[in-house]
Amino acid sequence: MSSSRLRLVVNSPKQVTSRSIQGVYLITDHNEQLPERVEQALRGGVSVLQYRPKEKPWDEAVAEGRQLQQLCVRHGVTFIVNDDVRLACELDADGVHLGQEDGSPADARRILGPDKLVGVSTHNLEEALRAEADGADYLGFGAMYPTVSKAVTHMPGTSGLAAIRDRVRLPVVAIGGISPANACRVIDAGANAVAVMSSVLSAPKPTYAASELRLLFNRTVGFPRGAVLTVAGSDSGGGAGIQADLKTITLLGSYGASVLTALTAQNTKGVKSVHGLPPSFVKDQLEAVLSDLPIDVIKTGMLHTPAIIELLAEQLAEQPRLLPVVADPVMVAKGGAQLLELDAVQVFIREIIPQSYLLTPNLPEAERLLNRRIQSENEMEQAARELHDMGAANVLIKGGHQSGPEATDILFDGQTIYRFSSERTFTSATHGTGCTFSSAIATFLAQGEPLKEAVRKAKAFISHAIRLARPMGKGHGPVNHYLASQRNQTNDPT
Repeated sequence: MSSSRLRLVVNSPKQVTSRSIQGVYLITDHNEQLPERVEQALRGGVSVLQYRPKEKPWDEAVAEGRQLQQLCVRHGVTFIVNDDVRLACELDADGVHLGQEDGSPADARRILGPDKLVGVSTHNLEEALRAEADGADYLGFGAMYPTVSKAVTHMPGTSGLAAIRDRVRLPVVAIGGISPANACRVIDAGANAVAVMSSVLSAPKPTYAASELRLLFNRTVGFPRGAVLTVAGSDSGGGAGIQADLKTITLLGSYGASVLTALTAQNTKGVKSVHGLPPSFVKDQLEAVLSDLPIDVIKTGMLHTPAIIELLAEQLAEQPRLLPVVADPVMVAKGGAQLLELDAVQVFIREIIPQSYLLTPNLPEAERLLNRRIQSENEMEQAARELHDMGAANVLIKGGHQSGPEATDILFDGQTIYRFSSERTFTSATHGTGCTFSSAIATFLAQGEPLKEAVRKAKAFISHAIRLARPMGKGHGPVNHYLASQRNQTNDPT
């Protein structure tokens, strides 16, 4: 991004406000339980809320607006009123957003005061330049795509956005039909913020929908891009666990932090012993990292005991902003050693699965979670649906334990099944494959890739890592993280 896109919003040539317009810009709808749904979205990472009461009676608009304004104050979110300067004054909003027929920015500023934000909806370069000259603080620009919330008469799309990006100095909010599925193209075209409504507020989990959009903006920053916290056990052999996670996160270009749950004495032949860490120390690590570092995604591996699972769940629920969790339910080591205490499985199901953005069991782990055999791709699909019903927002069942010429993984996002297949490499060098795959997904999510693309890129990475593994140790050797990351950087499919 150019430096002009990162600057603070300018109210006038001599005055600067600390509130910037960037990230997820949420516009309210007119459905029931609006404050409750908005609060969920704010926890997901909304940066700006625009209240659009439409034709609601004045008293009702004031009462509802005050609820929303208080929520924005609590979450540190900029509160904008749509069209109505009088209502913006009544609610002491941070600003107002005007359509082309709603008056001039100068008039709105005279009424609101010099420290308030004024945005203007625009549809072409001429309108954008005029709004900038008239003193607007930011621009709405669109529509990007068709939308059901209002009739679209102007649709410049992402090409129109890219065309004006270097001609205006103001932050640009892209408007119209934007969702997590298409927002990457809008951000790549130069949007500082994306305006959304139904794709967040009508989602089954508005918190996750907002969080998905928020993470996409990481694609515009330099490396290391995004930060991933891995909560897992240590592998003294270096092939799996925390060691594999941090190698993956770092080599793929993100910042890696760690919280240890257990120490293992192991090598490629197996696990000799396991030393679980006290839950109080695990809690100290979590609090130390989360109170200081800007973590984007949490990846979990070996959680080991019910007490550690419960304290992790409690810490996740207490975070003021949702941190998407990629939960890899590590239960058994490659050599057969138990890494999750037997009585911890039900605690994991109850406490972690409902807080998981993505659950990534392999076939034996999925069988244990569901207490039944899974023997075909059709059964994998059904298992993914059932694990989703347990509360996971998305489920990826890894098919590496199947036989056949291809290894196929099944992703279910609550609506659609997706398959990711690669040629199977017949090798004993598979130590740490599950940890590495899940960490790669978490890394690509932290870097601003949408879920399907994150899984696709992680699948390519782990396939390279297995195929390029070199003999090491006398048992199940580790995968080759280094050469796989080189293939990833060059987009080499071979």
